[in-house]
Amino acid sequence: MDFDLSAEQEMIVSTVRSFVETEIYPHEAEVERRGEVPPELAAELRRKVIDMGFWACNFPEEVGGGGLGHLDFALVERELGRGAMALTHFFGRPQNILMACAGDQRERYLLPAVRGERMDALAMTEPDAGSDVRGMKCTAVRDGSDWIVNGTKHFISGADHADFFIVFVATGVDETAHGPKKRITCFLVDRGHPGFTVRDGYRSVSHRGYKNCILEFDDCRLPQGQVLGEVDGGFEVMNTWLYATRITVATMSVGRARRVFDLALHHAAERRQFGQPIAKFQGVSFQIADMITEIDAADWLTLAAAWRLDRGLPANREIASAKLYASEMLARVTDAALQIHGGMGLMDDLPIERFWRDARVERIWDGTSEIQRHIIGRDLFRPLGA
Repeated sequence: MDFDLSAEQEMIVSTVRSFVETEIYPHEAEVERRGEVPPELAAELRRKVIDMGFWACNFPEEVGGGGLGHLDFALVERELGRGAMALTHFFGRPQNILMACAGDQRERYLLPAVRGERMDALAMTEPDAGSDVRGMKCTAVRDGSDWIVNGTKHFISGADHADFFIVFVATGVDETAHGPKKRITCFLVDRGHPGFTVRDGYRSVSHRGYKNCILEFDDCRLPQGQVLGEVDGGFEVMNTWLYATRITVATMSVGRARRVFDLALHHAAERRQFGQPIAKFQGVSFQIADMITEIDAADWLTLAAAWRLDRGLPANREIASAKLYASEMLARVTDAALQIHGGMGLMDDLPIERFWRDARVERIWDGTSEIQRHIIGRDLFRPLGA
């Protein structure tokens, strides 16, 4: 692995960081207060990213995307992690799963998403099916050549701005030696389709303005042409195209941790107590040392996982390790940064308390820390027959 960034990678990092600092930072406090992104601001950010040529930079050039590899895209996501997620959402990274589109689905969903004309949202989680995807109760039943969908999805990020949804539902059950096993199929569903409702979700203390929504299906009739991939092939589609999404959580955790660290570092150097900067006290300087060591470790762990993907090497365990360590590192770093700032760290005059709150969800979504540990353990023990 070459630890030096190429000239192109340096350009990617500087361009995205400049965008975040000039176009995202100034609006963060307002979005935090309002709990939403003003529509005109969302449209402006979207337009600027398209003009920059960075919209859908994670998609292949042959479909109009930026053609970035996993490592290059990890660098983009790392810089976006410095900004408020409600705003960086409009940097435009459609779900790679849309590459599974076939026939007229390409013209209706894939290409408009890559051009920035339509936005998507991914829907898997249900009230009774989070980590246990096969436990989902939202079902689709055949009716002639159509499918009738009933059920509920929740915690659907970005659904308030989505034009269409990539929805996983149960389409049958197989009896196995280990008990019933549900078959899963992926569907493309347009906003406003009869029998399909999007409504406001829950108020979260993490990432205010980046809303979660509830999707309700009430005898929603979908034609066969809305199936993404193969019928009952939802897990294959999931494993093919959503394999690396956990890297996003890891990279953005690293970016956010670096921003928090910079605030803590400068505060420690400038804040004076007992006649000297608090950085002179080992109780503070040792915390700073631990913070940067953990951030660097998470950074390299994450980039190494992306590097393996670019080379077609197995990376499931490495991705799980990166997501696990980076998300838990962020929790420790934000807590230490708040401690270094003292009482002011808890005041909303500074962004520290926001970073502290935002950090909590990273250990839950895209696979909890416990799920990541399960993946790592299974990968290590399976070759030994245990």
